[in-house]
Amino acid sequence: MTDTADTADATEPGAPAGVVRVTVAQVAVSDDHGANRQTVLDAFKVAARAKANLLVLPEYASAYDPRGVGPEHAEELDGPFVTLLRARARKHGVAVIAGVTLPGSDGVRAVNALVVVDDAGEIAGVYRKVHLYDAFGYQESDLLEPGPADAEPVTLRLGGFTFGVLTCYDLRFPESARRLVDAGADVLVYPAAWVAGPLKADHWRTLLQARAIENTAVTIGVGMTGKGVTGRTLLVGPDGVVGLEMGEEQAYRTVDLDPAPLAAIRRTNPSLVNRRYAVVPTGV
Repeated sequence: MTDTADTADATEPGAPAGVVRVTVAQVAVSDDHGANRQTVLDAFKVAARAKANLLVLPEYASAYDPRGVGPEHAEELDGPFVTLLRARARKHGVAVIAGVTLPGSDGVRAVNALVVVDDAGEIAGVYRKVHLYDAFGYQESDLLEPGPADAEPVTLRLGGFTFGVLTCYDLRFPESARRLVDAGADVLVYPAAWVAGPLKADHWRTLLQARAIENTAVTIGVGMTGKGVTGRTLLVGPDGVVGLEMGEEQAYRTVDLDPAPLAAIRRTNPSLVNRRYAVVPTGV
């Protein structure tokens, strides 16, 4: 992993063949949908200047309220937020992963989702959050309905990597990551609005390292910044080494991912080959 840019004004040569250049956007999000779309525009400009292949925005990038995000913030996939993602991805040739809120099935609750858009502006997949944040005094399920546990894993192939997506609280469930790895993912991406609190930043860091080590996978956790959330975006290599760690401020960073070191680590540590159990969705 090579950190190639750490300011909004950085301009870099294109990534070498097979290497994937990823821009992470640790940004603040509000309940102002128009302001959040401007944040997306700014993030794409940074990614384009860095000649990135992929831009990752946090969970709830379309709208966020620390008191809870419900159906009042939901937009369809053909609504203004995802339409903007698609248009900018197409314009800049940069794929994007971003948190959105979609309408639910019952009209009462919404769906916390990730939209994956390829570099041609096409929707490559939609992941609906399976594990709702009913923990640490929060009850996300009051406003949101969970995604189906048996849905097909959502992945995106770029360069020499397959990226798999999960979000925030999913990080605490290792079987979710293993399902993605079984589907071919060698990079795990966790957009998050990781709520601040005692030991929460420690949990975030430790769990991202654990998911990387146990799956011999690159793990990227992109945190929202602002009041009540931790920020602290991390990128961890398949050997558990932290290659990028950000603070709590709003910032953008760009890193190069090279598939050769990943392949070497998986040869040295073939734990995925040696394992004896498979993951089976419970449907709960």
